[in-house]
Amino acid sequence: MEAIVRKIKVEVNSKLYHKEPFSSELGVSIVQEGLALLLELGLENFTFKKLSQKIGSTEPAIYRYFDNKHKFLLYLSAWYWGWMEHNLVFATANLKAAEDRLAVALRLLTEGPLFTKNDYLDPLVLHEVIINESLKGYLTKQVDEENKTGIFAQILKFGERVTTIIEEMNPSYPFPKTLVFTVLESSLLQSFNALHLPGMTETGISNETKFQFFHQLVIKAITNE
Repeated sequence: MEAIVRKIKVEVNSKLYHKEPFSSELGVSIVQEGLALLLELGLENFTFKKLSQKIGSTEPAIYRYFDNKHKFLLYLSAWYWGWMEHNLVFATANLKAAEDRLAVALRLLTEGPLFTKNDYLDPLVLHEVIINESLKGYLTKQVDEENKTGIFAQILKFGERVTTIIEEMNPSYPFPKTLVFTVLESSLLQSFNALHLPGMTETGISNETKFQFFHQLVIKAITNE
C-alpha cells in the first residue's frame, strides 16, 4: 500500500498557481525547497527573493509559478489536505464500523499523515508547516473572494468525509460539520501550543494524549446530546 500511495500527486486547484509546478524541474525545486524554507523561516520571514537564492534562480522565475507567498502557502495547504484525504480513504477502506473509521480520522488530525512517504512532497515536513503556518492562509480579508474560487476545496472535502462518518454514527446529531472543523482547527492549535505555548495545554507533545482528548470530546458530543 505504501508503494502505491507514495506515487500519488495531489491535484490542486489551478487558481493557486500560474504554471503547474511539477511540470518542470524548476517548478519542482520551487515547491520542494520552498516548503523546507517556509518551515525554517516562517511565513513572515519567507520571501521569494530568499527562495530564489536558495535554488539558484531568479524572483521573476518564481513569480511565473505563484503570485505571492500567500498563494504559495495556500497551495501547500491544499496539497496537504488532499494528501490527508487520500490517507483517510486508504486507511479506512476495509473498516466497516463507523467508530473505527472515526478513530482513524482523529488519528490523522492529531498525529498527521499515516502514510509518510511521497515522491513529490515530504508529508512530514508538510505536516509541520501546516501546524505552524496554515491558519495564516485563510484568516485574511480576502478569504471570501478566495473561497468563491474553490481554492479551499481540499480541506472542505476532507472535512466532509469525516462529517459523513459522524452522521452515520448519529444521524440526529445537529452539528457534525461544526464539530469536525472545530476539531480540525483545534488539533492544529493544540499541536502548536504544545510546541510553543505549553502553558495553554495539558496534552503536551504526546500524540496519544492529544488523540485521547479529541476522541473523548467527539464521542461525548455525538452520544450525549
